[in-house]
Amino acid sequence: MSNITILQGTCVVISTLVLSFIIGTILPGFERKFVQARIQQRIGPPVTSPGIMAPLKFLFKKNLNPNSPAPSLYKSLPFICFLLVGLIFLSLTPQMYFFEALASIIAIIGFLKVEEVAYVLMGSLSKSVMSLGLPFPDLAKGAAHPDSERSYLEDISSKRAFRMIAFGSFPLYLALFIPVAISQSIYLADIVKYQQVNGPLIFTLAGIIGAIVFFIGYMILLNEYPFNILKAKADVIEGPYMEYSSKYRAVLYLTKGFLMFTLGVLFSVLFIGVPPNILSWGILVNIAIAFIFPVLMGILSAFSPVFTYRQFYPVVLVTSLLGVLAIVVGLI
Repeated sequence: MSNITILQGTCVVISTLVLSFIIGTILPGFERKFVQARIQQRIGPPVTSPGIMAPLKFLFKKNLNPNSPAPSLYKSLPFICFLLVGLIFLSLTPQMYFFEALASIIAIIGFLKVEEVAYVLMGSLSKSVMSLGLPFPDLAKGAAHPDSERSYLEDISSKRAFRMIAFGSFPLYLALFIPVAISQSIYLADIVKYQQVNGPLIFTLAGIIGAIVFFIGYMILLNEYPFNILKAKADVIEGPYMEYSSKYRAVLYLTKGFLMFTLGVLFSVLFIGVPPNILSWGILVNIAIAFIFPVLMGILSAFSPVFTYRQFYPVVLVTSLLGVLAIVVGLI
């Protein structure tokens, strides 16, 4: 491979990445403005507010330093999450398919799992409430023990994040293995090639079931209604990243939009066989899926109650069983 070819491929990948990031900044506002606001019959915020203006606003805010046993790690976690989402997107681009260690289902699952673990660490590494420490013991009636330290809001969310990792991730990960079962390969290049020869998996029975399972996993991973257990505003306010401010909160906002777009592209690759490439008309398919998913999520969220574990576990169980069924159908 010549240096010119490598340079051209690098430019294409970077251009695709930049375009995807820009569109990702619009997705949260699109969902709130044109889906949730319309259903609730209100004007709603500007499209640019959640994904563009909010991060810009936070960049100029004063940074606060909450109490943390590992402050350097705590501050680095938002940037680690953003980097992980970027790596997932890069693995989906066809120019990276030669690097099989990166462009595989195993690598994508690994990146997603580390991103989930980061939310557990975000909650467990902050010992503050609005950047103020609470060193006194919890003497409230019904506390675990009079000598125990007071539970912090983020610590509560951290424990919930751990349960989400242990149970809530199953639907999405099972959905990722459905194309593997059908194409008999864990590599994205083989999965895309199989669909180019045999047609998109979304038009098969296993693909239809897999699309449903993937979408449920998509909502769980984004912690949106009714699966927003990590940040139920009634008790833990903003979940595991409540104490982040300034540039750290800005990165978290940008990461969410980027993750929404990346998951849409992931679905396009696995179930339609269209990888992201700015020089191909297939990028329009990636963009369309990236916008369709927030629309469906906004509609479902608007008419769903907030799940407690009593509802969450059965939904995850049923969805996981559907994922297993789709894998079996794909193998057959």
